[in-house]
Amino acid sequence: MSTRPLPRLTAGAERWFGIKTQIHTRLLNSLSPEQLRGLNKDGVREQIGTGIERLVREENIPMTVAERERLIEEILDEVFGLGPLEPLMKDPTVSEIMVNGFQSIYVERGGQMVETGIRFKDEMHVRMIIERIVSNIGRRIDDSSPIVDARLSDGSRLCAVIPPLSLIGPVMSIRRFGKKLMSVEDLLKIETMTSGMLDFLSGCVEARMNIVVSGGSGSGKTTMLNTLSRFIPDEQRLVTIEDVAELQMQQSHLVRLETRPPNIEGAGGISQRDLVINALRMRPDRIIIGECRGSEAFDMMQAMNTGHDGSMTTVHANTARDAFSRLETMVMMASQHVPDYVIRGMLSAAVQLVVHMNRLPDGSRKIVTIAEVVESDGETTEIQDVFHLQREGMSQSGKVMGKFRATGYQPKCLQRLKAYGIHVPNSIFHEEHVLK
Repeated sequence: MSTRPLPRLTAGAERWFGIKTQIHTRLLNSLSPEQLRGLNKDGVREQIGTGIERLVREENIPMTVAERERLIEEILDEVFGLGPLEPLMKDPTVSEIMVNGFQSIYVERGGQMVETGIRFKDEMHVRMIIERIVSNIGRRIDDSSPIVDARLSDGSRLCAVIPPLSLIGPVMSIRRFGKKLMSVEDLLKIETMTSGMLDFLSGCVEARMNIVVSGGSGSGKTTMLNTLSRFIPDEQRLVTIEDVAELQMQQSHLVRLETRPPNIEGAGGISQRDLVINALRMRPDRIIIGECRGSEAFDMMQAMNTGHDGSMTTVHANTARDAFSRLETMVMMASQHVPDYVIRGMLSAAVQLVVHMNRLPDGSRKIVTIAEVVESDGETTEIQDVFHLQREGMSQSGKVMGKFRATGYQPKCLQRLKAYGIHVPNSIFHEEHVLK
């Protein structure tokens, strides 16, 4: 099997790394760790500037003023920040940073993966930055615990893996969440959905229907869950449960719970299922689970069927029907003593709507299906599409062509919306919207 060769640094880049390493080493040798911690950024900047001037004189290194300032900033990033990743963390257009070993760093911008050309010095350099990140949030990563999945102080989500599990050296992914929450108007503008689809979904949330948002990794599930939650009345009490807190609820009556991994001895872990069970004792109006991936699906189903209408969760799946099948499997695995036909009936009564998201080839994220869960006969569950995205190819500029289409199906849940005093125009179930 052939492997793609790693990119080699140019002579200029090698020279730059060499100079930066020399000055960084001199700085660390001239100051103790206690002195470094005691200095503020301006104090260290002065020390670095002095070190650069001395090295330039001693080694007769040609360097412009701009290069000197750049070098100072990069060394400051090594001392106080995340090294080569610091400029990417400050770039608001970057939604995800992916480090594939020390010589390959990719970012996601506008839904597209881009190789940055940035690199670390070596594997130890990557390991040092990972350890700095996890120690700042009270976690650890070492040979006995080589995986970390955690939330950073700015809300970003970190996943890091080191050898021996990673065969290409330390790797990590940092998923960033914009400081500005996307508004409903933003989502309509970028055609994540149509105004008719939004009217229907907002009505379903207000009418306290239980909703599952499905899709693949990076398809926009969390963004959609945040958007749907905006239509929950502020006076209702919400409890959110997540492995790593990512949701951005706007309600004031909110309890946020986050799981805890086991310690080095394998004890002390708190799972999502533990939190769901305890959340039921907190008198929530609605429970929102960031992602169902295991036995907590059974307790979530129980909550949806016992007075906690309007609850929501996400699940990884390829289609809306796959999402429902995955939930079935999770619930069955968590409660093997309950017959399959009983679980199907309970689940079809618990979940009323599935909203399926997808990230398309042009990087855009859209709702591709809104489906109503109608009923189950014990063997199969009837799921009817209400809206779907019909793709029709790619334009010359690389944009997905197609249209949102209503299927013409009249959802049975309209009676429920009517009971809540919510009117949805009948015309939206016959409309088409061509993508711009």
